[in-house]
Amino acid sequence: MAAEKWVYMVTAQTPTNIAVIKYWGKRDEVRILPVNDSISVTLDPDHLCTVTTVAVSPSFDRDRMWLNGKEISLSGSRYQNCLREIRGRAGDVEDKEKGVKIDKKDWEKLHLHIASHNNFPTAAGLASSAAGFACLVFSLAKLMNVDEDASHLSAIARQGSGSACRSLFGGFVKWEMGSKEDGSDSIAVQLADEKHWNDLVIIIAVVSSRQKETSSTSGMRESVETSLLLQHRAKEVVPKRTLQMEEAIKNRDFASFTQLSCADSNQFHAVCLDTSPPIFYMNDTSHRIISLVEKWNRSEGTPQVAYTFDAGPNAVLIARNRKVAVQLLQGLLYYFPPKSDTDMKSYVVGDNSILKEAGLDGANSVENLQPPPEIKDNIGSQDQKGEVSYFICTKPGRGPVVLPDQTQALLDPETGLPK
Repeated sequence: MAAEKWVYMVTAQTPTNIAVIKYWGKRDEVRILPVNDSISVTLDPDHLCTVTTVAVSPSFDRDRMWLNGKEISLSGSRYQNCLREIRGRAGDVEDKEKGVKIDKKDWEKLHLHIASHNNFPTAAGLASSAAGFACLVFSLAKLMNVDEDASHLSAIARQGSGSACRSLFGGFVKWEMGSKEDGSDSIAVQLADEKHWNDLVIIIAVVSSRQKETSSTSGMRESVETSLLLQHRAKEVVPKRTLQMEEAIKNRDFASFTQLSCADSNQFHAVCLDTSPPIFYMNDTSHRIISLVEKWNRSEGTPQVAYTFDAGPNAVLIARNRKVAVQLLQGLLYYFPPKSDTDMKSYVVGDNSILKEAGLDGANSVENLQPPPEIKDNIGSQDQKGEVSYFICTKPGRGPVVLPDQTQALLDPETGLPK
């Protein structure tokens, strides 16, 4: 290892994911091994992602991490497990241009600086920890020249946050629960890439971007200990449902995909209610959105929109195609209009070109919206301003990538400290 005061860095971008067959409950709290398989859709990282810069230098005196600009402790077991596993697999690294030469054995002695930024609310039920730990593991694996495929890396990311293993792939991903005690077969595999079903459009209603009252970790633990429904779900329901969902994705069968996604989301929240004390992740706004989608799907005769809710009140709505997504957005904005002084481009973010297609690129246009014709009975008046913080329009997206452009790095290349 050369004695110069160099800083060697890698920056990566990793997507978040939304489960359509839910992970809820661990059979091993330490290794983070689930009680059932789960399946997710990776969301387009252009709209929802974590960017992480990892740096190594002989001048660093300890491991340090900054999340969204604020320094956080790395002493927790989840961070330590990921760091230990990655360091144990590190390879030789050489960058002649920078005068960097690191032997495999040197990694145990070298310290790391890590900076991570989510472009969406942390801990509000949008799988920020999934994207975060996946990005941490992916970027460290690139920095340390780890020779492992994405499924093997997913087993390391899983030890930071269970759902993180699914963010190491794009498209449609299955987390296999595995059966081995050491968790070596509890890994993520890609079922299909993001191009396989590219008609789908995803609209997320961010109902609340506050941190949730019951964290997923403690909620799961309480469900495993107290919910009989969870035991039935893991043993009887999910194994069959997983096979059906794999089939629906393979055949791009939207009717089956919708039925399975909605049923699984509702059962997950039923498990939360069956927990003692009961856990409430959804709120009245969440329930009104479900009602809107259910009535629309029924009136059309064939499902147009699937819904799923993770451990939070935010609705993830999956429209069968762009035309349906435009109608969906019009309906959502009719029932959940922005406050009068809101700029539409900050109320609908992500792919906001959909606003133009929906004829909604001006504030007045929302006031001119008609109630969706297919919903005969009212699900609430149109004065629900402020119930939805904002909407994100996105689609299925790719897996993690390295960002070679140094201007996107979160750490200073000279000092290794946050920019």
